[in-house]
Amino acid sequence: QVQLVESGGGLVQAGGSLRLSCAASGSIFRINAMDWYRQAPGQQRALVATITLDGRTNYADSIKGRFTISRDNAKNTVYLQMNSLKPEDTAVYYCAAKVVLLYYTREAQYWGQGTQVTVSS
Repeated sequence: QVQLVESGGGLVQAGGSLRLSCAASGSIFRINAMDWYRQAPGQQRALVATITLDGRTNYADSIKGRFTISRDNAKNTVYLQMNSLKPEDTAVYYCAAKVVLLYYTREAQYWGQGTQVTVSS
């Protein structure tokens, strides 16, 4: 139905930057909110940033001022620009999208497979 594919993760030293991308494809009528989550080993998945259809954004306090979420509606893609990375940012990062399908009125959330971000000290 809907696939979300993340890219851009990797290994970076503290203070460095990475840009994550997540492209959605499938039987999509409309994508409402698009989000980035992260999950460190042994921890729950936590919301990092969200962006609505009209471009309004919200950020977790831990990353506010360092990360920027954006989206390209024409490409069904969400981005996460990560600057001034810290070791505590190390996690698997997942994108999520609240999607209205072409032939179903119910909004459903879909998840990407995750991409590893490792920040060395």
